Amino acid sequence: MTSARTTNPRATKSKVGASAVAPRGRFADLDKDKLRGGYYTSAQVAEWLCGWAIQSADNTVLEPSCGDGAFLEAAARRLLSLGVTPAKVPHHLTGVEIVTAEARAAMDRLRPSVGKWADKVVCNCDFFGWWQGIDQPSFDVIVGNPPFIRYQSFPEPHRTRAMAIMGDQGLKPNRLTNIWVPFVVAATASLKPGGRLALVLPAEILQVTYAAQLRSYLSDHFRRIDVIACNELFFENAEQEVVLLLADGALASASEGNDCRVALTAAETVSDITNSKPALLLERAEVKTIRHDSEKWLKYFLDNRQITFMRALKEAAITAPMSAHASIDVGVVTGKNEFFVLSADQVAALGLEGYTTPLVSRSAQLKGSQLGKADWKSLAAAGDRVHLLNISHMQAGKLNAKLRRYIEEGERKEFHTGYKCSIREPWYLVPSVWVPDGFAFRQIYDFPRMVLNASGATSTDTIHRLRSKGAKPERVIANTYTWLTAASAEIEGRSYGGGVLELEPTEAERLMMPAKLNGAMPLTEVDQLVRTGRLDSVLEENARIVLRDHMGLSAADCALLRSVWTKMRDRRNSRRRGARRAAQGDAA
Repeated sequence: MTSARTTNPRATKSKVGASAVAPRGRFADLDKDKLRGGYYTSAQVAEWLCGWAIQSADNTVLEPSCGDGAFLEAAARRLLSLGVTPAKVPHHLTGVEIVTAEARAAMDRLRPSVGKWADKVVCNCDFFGWWQGIDQPSFDVIVGNPPFIRYQSFPEPHRTRAMAIMGDQGLKPNRLTNIWVPFVVAATASLKPGGRLALVLPAEILQVTYAAQLRSYLSDHFRRIDVIACNELFFENAEQEVVLLLADGALASASEGNDCRVALTAAETVSDITNSKPALLLERAEVKTIRHDSEKWLKYFLDNRQITFMRALKEAAITAPMSAHASIDVGVVTGKNEFFVLSADQVAALGLEGYTTPLVSRSAQLKGSQLGKADWKSLAAAGDRVHLLNISHMQAGKLNAKLRRYIEEGERKEFHTGYKCSIREPWYLVPSVWVPDGFAFRQIYDFPRMVLNASGATSTDTIHRLRSKGAKPERVIANTYTWLTAASAEIEGRSYGGGVLELEPTEAERLMMPAKLNGAMPLTEVDQLVRTGRLDSVLEENARIVLRDHMGLSAADCALLRSVWTKMRDRRNSRRRGARRAAQGDAA
């Protein structure tokens, strides 16, 4: 099996995946480390993709990061079934792999089917260097599973080569660009007119900003694109969600006027995909009208009626983005919560009274739709770490003995050498400590909850901070408790394999709100209901007050909004439950 080269997108340390590109010398130890964080594509998925992509004995096939050869094996088997002889397989099939051990494993894997000619199939080299070094590579089919490696973890000179290829193709990479993106770009540029692409890619292609250019690039270069997603994770024990990208009808050159046909299929299980004939599975997919310049493909999990409705709402005068009413910013970045985030007992024992600010450090501490002083005091009394060490510049010049000892202890533990702390002077002064009007959940399980801040507390960067632009904060927050904002969050945010929806500040500021905050259910009542698990009652009442009475939506419109939210939410949650079941199975 070949590795999916996946990593947890929120891991604190980037792990190199299984077909990572590395030079000799400095990165020579990659062979023994490359499988850390890697997960494997099943032979069934590789065969299914090759069965769709390779349609003729005349086809030439490339696997640009072949790993230990699962896709090569499936491709060779497919070519042999179409009448290609073992001796001719090297004329039809090429695999590129930089890691020597993997390249040898791929050759060994091919020998049972193609014999001595296996060694001629695999090129043990850097794909990007190989791509630049030959005269316009041209294939009918490209299959595989490119490595998922963050920009910062991708070594030179391979990164520069990869980014140069993107630049030559008219794209502008940045430091957020994951290395699977230039693999897809170079692969697309390697296809003959009419060629096909069949790849396993991270679901980030549907939703992240750095992949927006790639979405446009693909829709300009193919006649049809099918994305196949699965509620069951393709890779067990991994939180990385992946999709299958099937692109057909490569164009001789990019065409911005190309009427690309994009369709998305959501299967329940992996076996539902691999046990289906590709043509029959894709035939059932609903074709979407794309707006690749301004939309994430995540929206395409909805049906066309829902998509058209959400587009119309976004452009209507009755809606406005959250940014029209409030700004959303990250919480306080301490650089070392272990040092800066304290409990009341720690503050007392260390003698740090007068040097702390009330804090909310976890979203679990926000139970309702508002946080008052009494709520915060209850958290402090229960031993929660809700005190932020916040030394002012004025105080920094006259530290008492106890505080000096605490800082010296932090330095003995080398807290001051961490990146965020090391760029501050002095390191123990935390920047951007201000008290917001409200809090916005960064990570969402069911609903994008906003919470009024009446406690005088700030928050760490696990929770965003909201500041009103003029309207009363409680009015702004009360108007977020609608199916409108909930549905918008599912479209604007991004979800990972574990099923959690994440909203960055810029995404939260794009959430749809009523253009005029004419009224909503009183926030004190909302708070009581949310605390007792009756969120649906709030949303039903605000559907009447906000959506129907003030915005003028019909009952059918409200029902459609609710269906958008629940469809996207339930899809996420089904993956979360699946990941939890898999984890429990492993533990057993």
